[in-house]
Amino acid sequence: MTVIDPDTKAGWVPEADEASDADGAEDMPLSMRLSIADTLTLGNATCGFMAVYFTTTGILIPHLTGSDETGMARHSAATAVILMLMAAIFDLFDGLVARKLRSSPMGAELDNLSDLISFGLAPAYFVLVYGMVADDAYQRVSALAAIVVLLAVVLRLARFSCVTLKDGMFQGMPSPFGALTVVSIVLLELPFVPTLLAIVGVAWLMVSRVEYPKPRGILAVAMLGWIVAAMGLLAAWAFDAPGGQLLLQTGCALQVVLGAVIPLFATARRVNTFRDNRREARAAQLP
Repeated sequence: MTVIDPDTKAGWVPEADEASDADGAEDMPLSMRLSIADTLTLGNATCGFMAVYFTTTGILIPHLTGSDETGMARHSAATAVILMLMAAIFDLFDGLVARKLRSSPMGAELDNLSDLISFGLAPAYFVLVYGMVADDAYQRVSALAAIVVLLAVVLRLARFSCVTLKDGMFQGMPSPFGALTVVSIVLLELPFVPTLLAIVGVAWLMVSRVEYPKPRGILAVAMLGWIVAAMGLLAAWAFDAPGGQLLLQTGCALQVVLGAVIPLFATARRVNTFRDNRREARAAQLP
């Protein structure tokens, strides 16, 4: 409310109204406040966007303009993948922080949107650009493979929001793991057809019902160590260190092997559980 001074005819606002305006920020709905975990999630999205940026400016544009700066392309590719790895670190820690502290009501939505950028758009775009710059690749087929990767991540994230699973397990390959596996397949520089089939296989694993353990406790520490080691391998490759190419290919091959082996262990565990249940049921039916 504005009050008119009878002597000066000037308007002024009572202190009570000023205090109420100052306290307006405190009355902001909880759904509009960002938590620490949300800030980490936004870092995830930023890394994913910057990965697309470096893939475009350092790999695609030099190729379209006929530049022969292979070193620049190598540095940009390494930077893009390192940014995806950093996004995976942010994704790992935002969940841990949310469980230890608090998460805002929009935390889950922010996480899904950020994952779509960093582990859906960024690796799919990386595959698309690979199809444009590789000598033996087919651009239209690579575009189709990129779409398959993107849609697999979209479907996986949507299902994750709707389906309730038992604690400690994911259904389908987690999108960060899937994104890093797709990028590793591309960096292995295999012939086009095996590369395409492997990428489609990873996309299928992301939407499958194969169970994957959630990164908690020792597994989270191991995952963090593996990501840091992968960053080191990419840096050695980018700066053309002795043996850097071999080290990178070894790391990429290990990532692909892990992506193929974990479902086998999960399937074997499910089969053993099914057999144990049948044995218990038969034993219970015996007199």
